[in-house]
Amino acid sequence: MSQSSPQPERPPSCRPRDRRQGPHPDRPATDALDPGPDAIRASDAEREAVVERLRIASVEGRLTFEELTERSEAAYAAVTRGDLEHITDDLPGMGAPGANPAPRQVKRKFSAIMGDCKESIVGRIDGPLEAVSVMGDVVLDLRGAQVPTGEIHISATAVMGDVKIIVPDGVSVELSGHAFLGDRKIAVREPQPGAPVPVVHVTAHAVMGDVKIVDDEHHAPLRRAIASWWRDKK
Repeated sequence: MSQSSPQPERPPSCRPRDRRQGPHPDRPATDALDPGPDAIRASDAEREAVVERLRIASVEGRLTFEELTERSEAAYAAVTRGDLEHITDDLPGMGAPGANPAPRQVKRKFSAIMGDCKESIVGRIDGPLEAVSVMGDVVLDLRGAQVPTGEIHISATAVMGDVKIIVPDGVSVELSGHAFLGDRKIAVREPQPGAPVPVVHVTAHAVMGDVKIVDDEHHAPLRRAIASWWRDKK
């Protein structure tokens, strides 16, 4: 009985590589990697130009102090040109006819003598403000103000009372003055390091009273949490 001789092994079959494919066929073609104009990375000069445009919009009354701060912070954090365009997409283009400045904030001094004073400023601040509390409470809300220069100077005095100044998130607060049997407090989120942001200068004198500067985050944390929760549900 004859036995069949073993057959030689066949080399594994392989298809010739498609010459139209590159050395890495699993990678997308080069054309697909070309960024569009909105994906081009922004330069420092372009960021500064957007911040200047925001400042002009604030002078014209188009942006509040809070909006100016938020958008300036976003401009310095922008990575691409598309990010910068999104920040100003609801503002007039460069070269558009200018608008008249926002109405000036006429009232400069806010006082409470054995009572309460609550003011939400919406006018244009072009000079220093003063808050005085004597056995009372003063609450000064700056979030809706127009601040063309990006700086506000406030003199705050609390004698057996309280002065509370509400500023937008992201501003820089510079505090000076003295306290005698009282407190001077700052409760604001630190701005991004190295980014020029609007500044609130407060000269605070507290005598058996408190002067406190808070941003929106610390002013109403519960309200912000509820609003954030509601936005996430939508």
